Amino acid sequence: MWESIINAVEKVNSAINSVVWGWPMIILILGTGIYLTVRTKVLQVRKFGTSWGETIVPTIKSMGGKKRASDGIAKKEKTISPFEAFATAISGTVGTGNIIGVTSAIMTGGPGAVFWMWISAFFGMVTNYSENVLGMYFRKKDNFGEFSGGPMQYLSEGMGRNVRGKTGSVLKFIGKMLGVMAAVFCVFAAIGMSGVQTNKISDTFQNAFPQADGKLMGIVVGVVVAFVLALILLGGIKSIGRVASILVPFMSLVFIVMSLVVIFANIGAIGSAFSLIFTNIFGFKALAGGVGGYVFAQVIQKGLARGIFSNEAGLGSSVIAHSASATREPVKQGFWGIFEVFFDTFVICTLTALVVLVSVPTETIYASGATDTAISMLAFTSTFGKFGLIVYAVILPLFAFTTILAWSYYGEKCVDFLFRKTGDKGRKIATTVFKIVYILLVVVSALINGELAWAISDTFNGLMALPNLIGLLFMGGLVARITKNYLDRKKGKDVKPMLSAYPEQNEQFIADLAEENASDEKTAEKE
Repeated sequence: MWESIINAVEKVNSAINSVVWGWPMIILILGTGIYLTVRTKVLQVRKFGTSWGETIVPTIKSMGGKKRASDGIAKKEKTISPFEAFATAISGTVGTGNIIGVTSAIMTGGPGAVFWMWISAFFGMVTNYSENVLGMYFRKKDNFGEFSGGPMQYLSEGMGRNVRGKTGSVLKFIGKMLGVMAAVFCVFAAIGMSGVQTNKISDTFQNAFPQADGKLMGIVVGVVVAFVLALILLGGIKSIGRVASILVPFMSLVFIVMSLVVIFANIGAIGSAFSLIFTNIFGFKALAGGVGGYVFAQVIQKGLARGIFSNEAGLGSSVIAHSASATREPVKQGFWGIFEVFFDTFVICTLTALVVLVSVPTETIYASGATDTAISMLAFTSTFGKFGLIVYAVILPLFAFTTILAWSYYGEKCVDFLFRKTGDKGRKIATTVFKIVYILLVVVSALINGELAWAISDTFNGLMALPNLIGLLFMGGLVARITKNYLDRKKGKDVKPMLSAYPEQNEQFIADLAEENASDEKTAEKE
């Protein structure tokens, strides 16, 4: 019975996946990134230094005890600090996709898939920036005192206006339909994403402790993850933000250090690793004996699919977390999106790819019966031995768990959007039901086949990206206008700030911004 259900799901998903991740989607992803890059005048390169100066640099300084006015705003409202918003968003992106997902891409698409992950990330930086800007610009404070925003919000509200604030009723209707589609697909993407994470936590422990009963291990992992998840979800976005802001820096630092040790221990193989990546960007033959060839379309598909799974640029998902930030400036939070994709793909994913390619023999990677989890683990144990096994068995579940946390919030806010017309009570019931179902499915997903979990998640990610990318093409001009407004003000020009699409909220944000700047100036004078 169970096997027949799984087989049916696998067939249906395979049929949908082949359509969703066909050439039209590949062209749409790259085309949107290229279009936004042109509209923002290659912002991800031109303002790369500024994005660091507006995000991670002041955050590191504040760790020394320096407080900013935005921290005070976060305490007064049901919002979170800009860094907590980033930590929540990055926890949703830095997960098993960065470790096992990259390994899976290499195994199923060849080493050249890594190159296409870099390509998706280069354009993804400005795509994610644009999503954040629109998410912040169109977010609204709900009746529970929380700011809510995301692709569902800016599609339904933003498609109803052009860069000058006016448009026809047809485009407005299309925007509302795209908003609903984005919300529905996000709910399923959240379930699919959490399924992959839990599944890989289970696989990790099963590979670490092969003597244990596989099914029992899966059940235990599922129940423990679900229990801890339920406890944190009771605290809402503030609780998620606090947990993410603690775990993300810790686990990222440990992973980076371990990866660098592995790479330097195999420094002689670095050249060969890069050679494998760049000589196989259009196809790959695994072994002379033939474990099968990987053609151009498959290499691109696996690279882009895993790239988007990892950094989420184009999905619009991380915007939901960023929209809860206390920041009043859409562009400032947008800069976090540039850093987010850079860190996720160009740092974490690249390290993973190099670790696998320099430490695991090619014949082992493409051996019959090899699994992505086992190969990922081997990449660390080959250098660190049992110590590597222990650290890997701790770090990967933390990566996965923070992703599960972030996506629970994304799914919850989309359910809230879909039931927004049922009143506060209806929305509360709907989001509560979602949380219960989400937690229960975490247990189930620990028991399904790993490849099926990846395939389902890829499908829903693609479906979620579709309406979002269409909306970004229509609103690219608005993103460019908001960006220019911010940069003009930074240059000292006297122009009215574009902080919100809603006049009353925009005026309030302008007043808040003036108060924030005055507070920061007083703090600077005291220092």
